[in-house]
Amino acid sequence: MQQVRVSRRPFGRNYAFVVVAVIFATLLTAAGLRATPGVLILPLQKSFGWSVDVISVSAAVGILLYGLAGPFAAAVMNRFGIRRTVIGALLLMSGATAASYFMTQPWHLFVTWGLLTGLGSGATANVLGAVIVNRWFTTNRGFVMGLLTASTATGTLVFMPGLAALVQWGGWQPVVLTIAVCCAALVPLVYFLVPERPSSIGLRSYGSNVDDVAAPQTGQNPFAAAIGHLVSAAKTRTFWYLFATFFICGFTTNGLVGTHLISFCGDFGIAEVQAASLLAMMGIFDLFGTTLSGWLTDRFDPRKLLFVYYGLRGLSLIYLPYSNFSLWSLTIFAVFYGLDWIATVPPTVRLANEAFGDKNAPVIFGWIVAGHQLGAACAAFFAGVMRSTQGDYLQAFIIAGITGLIAAVLSLMIGRSGGTPRLATA
Repeated sequence: MQQVRVSRRPFGRNYAFVVVAVIFATLLTAAGLRATPGVLILPLQKSFGWSVDVISVSAAVGILLYGLAGPFAAAVMNRFGIRRTVIGALLLMSGATAASYFMTQPWHLFVTWGLLTGLGSGATANVLGAVIVNRWFTTNRGFVMGLLTASTATGTLVFMPGLAALVQWGGWQPVVLTIAVCCAALVPLVYFLVPERPSSIGLRSYGSNVDDVAAPQTGQNPFAAAIGHLVSAAKTRTFWYLFATFFICGFTTNGLVGTHLISFCGDFGIAEVQAASLLAMMGIFDLFGTTLSGWLTDRFDPRKLLFVYYGLRGLSLIYLPYSNFSLWSLTIFAVFYGLDWIATVPPTVRLANEAFGDKNAPVIFGWIVAGHQLGAACAAFFAGVMRSTQGDYLQAFIIAGITGLIAAVLSLMIGRSGGTPRLATA
């Protein structure tokens, strides 16, 4: 593995937060890319006459691969290094989105915004945050994971209103070029500022009193390593409870609301920029909610936190279709829904670390995230079909709300480390 050969770095042991800042920006951009199809639905309909369900299929594939690539990306990071993996993913996302500027057929959308951006963004998803936290931090892990997770909401906050304004100004083409440039701009930051681990620059992980020691290279095939971790984890109840609740998490967030909220608001005569502003408002509240969730995860039972988060989310989704879509009612929804958009991640990461150990947890968490994105892909496709066949989104949102309440109950059934055997280190 190629390491960064630097004798000194600014900020001393606090250099870990420089790494966090760069990774935050990377996750933020990947989140903005994954949220972009929600902005593109209406302009692509106008430009090419493609139906909502056709566009939703491409969005669903991208969301699905965004999750499925995670465990393999974690294994690739262990084998070839974080920098190489992340830089390759950024170049893939930049190239794919730039190529979509020339698309004229639905299969072009499927390849660029479905297959290629799905694989690229999957390598820069929550799994990357888990790897960084486990390598660079011994204390304050929940807080830092909450902060990195909040970058998803911040990505929505930063990109969505601006992208919606670009759509109104110049159509969908300026949007895809903007995303391509943002991805490419991160490559030099990752190359120069993100070492492989603290020991690469003569540091210890934050909060540690012992030297950081790099794990020996095994030469194991990343694909085989990812599958091996899945086979071992699948033998435990904890994995399946975490997988099921995270499936519902994806079903009730970026798959449904992230992809279809703008279109849903359009049914009630709300303009794209106004609807995108709702997503931005959710991003503001989730930035605080998810960071607070990380702080709470360091101090309280993560199962009870998940019970509260999923319960509130389910109720807010059931409420939305019966609101009058006034400014006041939509603001209430944005606040309550936004506060726990992805607040579920820090408690889920802690439960995975407790059950499977720090070294195995990132790859296994990658499989749990795959469940999240599988749920999101199902929601993106399901809601699109429901809109085309039923003429509205009513039943799609009600069903999603009910699944949120189911996830709240399942959260209390998740075992803690005392009742779940840890896996042997691969």
